[in-house]
Formats: sequence, C-alpha cells, structure tokens
Amino acid sequence: MEMERDIRIVIIEDDETIRTGYSFLIGSTDGYDVINAYASYDEAAGHLVADRPDVILLDIELPGTNGIEALPKIKRMLPHCYVLILTVYESQKQIFDALANGASGYLTKGTPAVKIIESIKEVKEGGGPMSVNIARMVISSFMKNPDSPLSKRETQILELVVEGKSRSQIAKELFIDLETVRSHIKNIYLKLDVNSRADAIKTAKENKLI
Repeated sequence: MEMERDIRIVIIEDDETIRTGYSFLIGSTDGYDVINAYASYDEAAGHLVADRPDVILLDIELPGTNGIEALPKIKRMLPHCYVLILTVYESQKQIFDALANGASGYLTKGTPAVKIIESIKEVKEGGGPMSVNIARMVISSFMKNPDSPLSKRETQILELVVEGKSRSQIAKELFIDLETVRSHIKNIYLKLDVNSRADAIKTAKENKLI
C-alpha cells in the first residue's frame, strides 16, 4: 500500500519569532513538511509555484502586499492550494474579505499549536477550520431573511459550512449520508447561483439567508 505523503506547508509571516516557532513546531510533527517560510508575500511570490505547497499559513498584516490582497493572487497561481489565515485580527470585515477572497480557514494567533497542526490536516481534507470566536462572529452576523430561497435543511447545512465543517462532518452531525449532504450543497449553490463555498458564504451574508 502506498504511504501517504507529508503535507507540504509554506508559512508567510513577517514576525521572525512567530515564523521560526511555527516552522519548528509544525515541521517537527510527523506527516508535516514545512517547505519554506517567508517574511512577506512579495518575497514568497517568485517561489510558491516551485514550493508546491498543499497548505499556506498566511498572516494578514504583511509588509507590501497584505494577506487579503495576496489571497486571490495565490489562488490564481496555485488553484489547488488551501490557504489558512493566521492573524491577530478579528474584525468582521477582514474575516469576510479573507473568506470571500479564497481563504479556507481563519485562525487567530492565540490558537494553541496543536489546534493549528490539526487545522492544517483538516483544511487539506476539505474542512474550513475557524477559531471558535471567529465562527461565532460569522454566524451571529447573519440575521435571517424570511424570503430565503433555501429550505430549513439547506439553511442548516449552510450554517455548518460557515462553521467550517467538512461534508463528512456535516453528514455525521445531522445523521444523514454523505450523498445527501452533497445533493443539498449542490442545490444551495444552484439556488444562490454560486460555484464555491466562499461565494456561498458571501452571497448568504449579503442576502441575510443564514
């Protein structure tokens, strides 16, 4: 049986102490390989394609191009790479800007190292990890629209998507099979006229559907 390869990680963080600390903690964990660590997106940009990361840990407050601006550039360059935001910022606007620009997860820097390491694996498996306080802020910002095109079950599933749950986690939590979750998510995307989780979250927020 073929062994699963290590998750390839790139860190973009301007604080040298934090950058070195994350590189050491993550790199010394079995199954994780920190390929490179950069002090800015501008420094990283020319190397990312060659680095071939599976997951990028990205700070928002960077010299030059900030993390929010860097996100769409990274997604164009590496469409299959997952970007996990790791920042001190908890402002609602920045969270939604990050998610709308393609971030797959959003953690604050107070997050314990163990949780960060778990989140890298989770995001690689299709989840959308968020710090508890971030998830709470995302959900509480939605005041439901009574004219929502979504059914009660679709709304429930979309709320779990916003919380960062993967499809398999949603199936388990709602006691339904994975195919049913896929079918509901497909219907949600059709009704909202979107093609991705980030767009679904953005549209739901703009139209107060959840």
